[in-house]
Amino acid sequence: MISVADLVQEKALKGNYFAPSAYVQGDFELGLLETRLGSRLIALPEVLLQGIYAGLEEEIGQATSIVLYNCGRWWGKSFYRRFVQEVSEYYEMPLAQMNMAQFLSCLKQCWKTHGWGVINFDFDYYSQGFIVVNTLNSPFAEAAPKNKGFACQPEAGILSSFFSKLTGEDLGCVQLSCESMGAPSNYFVIGLEERVDLAKGMSEEGYDYSTIMDRLLNTNSDDN
Repeated sequence: MISVADLVQEKALKGNYFAPSAYVQGDFELGLLETRLGSRLIALPEVLLQGIYAGLEEEIGQATSIVLYNCGRWWGKSFYRRFVQEVSEYYEMPLAQMNMAQFLSCLKQCWKTHGWGVINFDFDYYSQGFIVVNTLNSPFAEAAPKNKGFACQPEAGILSSFFSKLTGEDLGCVQLSCESMGAPSNYFVIGLEERVDLAKGMSEEGYDYSTIMDRLLNTNSDDN
């Protein structure tokens, strides 16, 4: 029989660190938002995101996607550092010691709590060098002009940086479908730069997600 003393001595199970009610704090009357550790958060209204897309398109045209992707890359580095610090401290273990289910659960909830929509990961192609990411309700796709091309370059940049830091490899990320173009969700593929370059070219030519992934996998098999 388990004694009450043994139960008291056991460490309490950790809850959801990124639960919005606990993670997002601050003085809402003053417009101050902070994480539960006191790091500052910033809210980006939809009208501001719309203005960013419109302003970049007017000023730099086709280079808009490159600028947004690089902004995402820079943002992703900071995001990774904060994620590792917060999760490691809360669960009292290095990120490398977390099991995959716990790690993905934290990352999914973190993504959602930051207001970036819903994110899911497909590791079926990991042994072939690719990670597929699917997002829904992206604020970037919502704010971007409709039917003007893929709009989630900031997300692609964030994912590229995050998984580059996580794996120690220089990874690229290419968007394969976009809600702003009428797709039901946004698909991305992450892999070594030289391997995802083919996906980028096919995406720009209008090939759909399934066709691009089939071509990537076949090309990778031929190389091996």
